[in-house]
Amino acid sequence: MAQIAKVVAITGASSGIGEATARRLAADGHRVFLGARRTGRLERLVEEITGEGGTAAFGKLDVTDAADMHAFIDAAVCEYGRIDALVNNAGVMPLSPLGALKTDEWDRMLDVNVRGVLHGIAAALPVMRAQGGGHFVNIASVGAYEVSPTAAVYCATKFAVRAISEGLRQESAGDIRVTLVSPGVTESELADSISDPAAREAMKTYRAVALPAAAIAEAIAYAVSQPSQVDVNEIVVRPTASAQ
Repeated sequence: MAQIAKVVAITGASSGIGEATARRLAADGHRVFLGARRTGRLERLVEEITGEGGTAAFGKLDVTDAADMHAFIDAAVCEYGRIDALVNNAGVMPLSPLGALKTDEWDRMLDVNVRGVLHGIAAALPVMRAQGGGHFVNIASVGAYEVSPTAAVYCATKFAVRAISEGLRQESAGDIRVTLVSPGVTESELADSISDPAAREAMKTYRAVALPAAAIAEAIAYAVSQPSQVDVNEIVVRPTASAQ
């Protein structure tokens, strides 16, 4: 059965899961609108997608800025006339023990991982309700289900994304679909933000077995492709060889 082409906005689309998702959804025939701070990367990605016959556009986006998020969603609607799905993917992971007191990094995780998702919901929900439907795909982590040393704050942000997603699902049943995708260890640039030496070294071992970002894009594509009466609520994706 042929898929219905949708308009999908993706945050954090300049690398990792966001980039892989953009490529996969565009290959499936969807129109993608890509957001991130690194616009040079977005420009190259859009050129590659359109060069392969896909439809893509981009806008500069800082998810921690509510006004920026509203402008991003408005630009997507202006470009394509509507927005069928928003993939809230942007995230950071500067792990450290709580005793290291890296409060600036804690604030950054809260701003990007939690407020960024809330800003996306606040900007896109009215648009989706006005057009009679839509779909939020929120990217969490296996850290939304368990806590490990050095990851207390990061896991707290992902527990929050899980709670927000479930609340949105319950409040929006009937017109807005909500999917929580929780990746296990996945190839990405997340670990690059770890400034704590011990946590950075531990992450090298933890990430020895990792999924390609394309595996998470596959899960997102599955959820987005379902018919309107099917709401895929949660997907957890782990490497086969990993117990984490």
